[in-house]
Amino acid sequence: MIARIEDDGWWQQIWHWAAANGDLLGWLFVGSLTSLVLCALLLPAMVLRLPADYFASSRDEQPVPRTACAWLLRIAKNALGLVFLLAGIAMLLLPGQGVLTILIGLMLLNFPGKRGLERRIVGRPIILKLLNRMRVKRDLPPLNVD
Repeated sequence: MIARIEDDGWWQQIWHWAAANGDLLGWLFVGSLTSLVLCALLLPAMVLRLPADYFASSRDEQPVPRTACAWLLRIAKNALGLVFLLAGIAMLLLPGQGVLTILIGLMLLNFPGKRGLERRIVGRPIILKLLNRMRVKRDLPPLNVD
């Protein structure tokens, strides 16, 4: 009888790790699936609410409200944006709409340089075509990205 050498390859190490961390992988799957469903529900709602000139360079920034309630809503919006951003980054490796989820997260977050980054992402022909197709189905004008 031939003795088996215990030399696990990298794929076997991954298999053992996955078997030992099944609960973590299950939660990652549930999180990925949940964010996929939320992205599918929220993306059309957000895209349809945007004015056609939202990504235009000539559009002015909106003033920041100064009430306590407005600050709490802004903090909640930024927290939700951070969750979407992190989920989108994870979905670049896991199943899901990674780039679109990142876009939703960026739209919810407030940070310097946000408008330029959004315009660069939406200015990509594939993304712009997808977003404008959603708008045309609802008889809305296409987004203007310059």
